[in-house]
Amino acid sequence: MSRQPDQRTPHDLADHAAATSRLREEFALLPPDAPVRLAKPTSNLFRFREPARTPRLDVSGFTSVLRVDPTERVAEVGGMTTYEDLVAATLPHGLMPTVVPQLRTITVGGAVTGLGIESSSFRNGLPHEAVEEIEILTGSGDIVVARRDNEHRDLFYGFPNSYGTLGYSLRLRMRLEPVKPYVHLRHLRFSSATAAMDAFARICADAEHNGQRVDFIDGVVFSADELYITLATFVDRAPWTSDYTGSQVYYQSIPRYAGPGPGDYLTVHDYLWRWDTDWFWCSRAFGLGNPVVRRMWPRALKRSDVYRKLVALDRRTDFSRLLAYYRGQPQSEPVIQDVEIPVDRGADFLDFFHDEIGMSPIWMCPLRLSENPPARDEDGHVWPLYPLERERLYVNFGFWGMVAMRPGQRRAHHNRRVEEEVTNLGGHKSLYSDAYYSEEQFWRLYNGTAYRRLKHAYDPGDRLLDLYAKCVGNR
Repeated sequence: MSRQPDQRTPHDLADHAAATSRLREEFALLPPDAPVRLAKPTSNLFRFREPARTPRLDVSGFTSVLRVDPTERVAEVGGMTTYEDLVAATLPHGLMPTVVPQLRTITVGGAVTGLGIESSSFRNGLPHEAVEEIEILTGSGDIVVARRDNEHRDLFYGFPNSYGTLGYSLRLRMRLEPVKPYVHLRHLRFSSATAAMDAFARICADAEHNGQRVDFIDGVVFSADELYITLATFVDRAPWTSDYTGSQVYYQSIPRYAGPGPGDYLTVHDYLWRWDTDWFWCSRAFGLGNPVVRRMWPRALKRSDVYRKLVALDRRTDFSRLLAYYRGQPQSEPVIQDVEIPVDRGADFLDFFHDEIGMSPIWMCPLRLSENPPARDEDGHVWPLYPLERERLYVNFGFWGMVAMRPGQRRAHHNRRVEEEVTNLGGHKSLYSDAYYSEEQFWRLYNGTAYRRLKHAYDPGDRLLDLYAKCVGNR
């Protein structure tokens, strides 16, 4: 874990400068026809591919919190710094990033170039909206500093959702916001998707419910007639605090604490990481829903990055598929996606999902762009590669699991149906997992015109993959 920023010396920025020089030299030594890859110890992407046999750039010098300024409420961090380390550095100052993605090992640079979301997104938007400055190693080997108001502002606005195909972030300066020590949770139950979507729209517009301020909001769908919205509010004191890092499971507590009672309380630290211990509910696949197995599983290994490594091993060995085959069980399709749907079409999406996919639970998280600067492209979009409409509320639906395949279904049947329905409903799909769009459709959805303009300017030699090749071709 990173040292606390008040223990750091000015040499940290000098170390960062030295690391950027080494990286630039390393880049220059790569063969001109070699694809550029990073040597990263962790990943939260779900596009599994064979390990590249080409040289990888060493980015170990960009994993630190460089500076936290509690007066200006800003932090400067290396692009490969995890949110776990950033939160550990900011909380002692009574501050946190404006949006803290759910999983500890998501990196700050990854959340900006690949998009992140959490329960503060209804008021703070997405993580990149709090960024003031990005230092980027471009595909041409140059290191540029991009801001809203300088000569690289096109790259600043085009960097989100580019997934490392325009360059890699080496340093980011980002705004922080104040926190209180505890968070009070209220869980509201709904018996229909329509009622839940109406509540999202109303509560997000007012940022309050029943006279109490709402600082965070998300929700869980357990079935078509059992949905919960969780409201969370900063508080100075708590009569108790729950612990969901050991024997207790956070998502199982939601129905238990729902209703007119006192709700639940967490420390702000445990609230930010409430989903990580069980990777939402995906830890069930490893037996952690069984109390006996859970007691035997070391607390230090109840982490999303541990589970992902196990999934990666299973994908490499094909163990689960072969086991199902020899047991005579139907093959299953992994459906691991996050999609953004306009709130007024959210109930339609859930109806479709229950009918055709049939997976539960489902995570819900509302979001709205947090700022209204002048339009950045001819279509009026602020962030051109992920063109959400300004002043419109969306709901992110996250679903992660396996769906049984029926005889005669085409490859990736369920994932393709999700893509089709998201497009039909005017939504967007995150690209951290498998995608199956045609090239024409992909560039229409993700603004190929703006992307090609940026690619030509910052990676004219095509040293980096293009967005379609990386996210759909899985290269």
